[in-house]
Amino acid sequence: MRRLEASHPYCTHTRGRANGKVTGREASPRLTSVAAVATHCLVPFNRREGLTTAEAAEQANRTERTIRMWCRDHDIGRRIAGGPWLVSRVALAMFLNDDAPSLRSYLAGDRHSPEVAAYFASEGLGELVAG
Repeated sequence: MRRLEASHPYCTHTRGRANGKVTGREASPRLTSVAAVATHCLVPFNRREGLTTAEAAEQANRTERTIRMWCRDHDIGRRIAGGPWLVSRVALAMFLNDDAPSLRSYLAGDRHSPEVAAYFASEGLGELVAG
């Protein structure tokens, strides 16, 4: 298999020799923004907060594919060690209620504000906030 070089007409990026990062006008802004901002979905991890994509799809009345795209695009779930997606019950509820401020707080690591704690309590996970 021939390796595409930066000078090839179909190659839209280059790899820096020193650090191996993708550079150039076609580098994805999403990739760079995700690397810069770490989300705290399901952190600290507690299995009771997580749903499988099938369970989340049933709860949201959507397909599993849609749930996986939401996890990727809106950070409402996480994959541990490249495994299957695990969706946060709390983040899904915030997303379905279109509560962007609470979801932003949750993803920033806030678990104790009244808005976020109310979602934990409504999902029957109030003891995860109390600790």
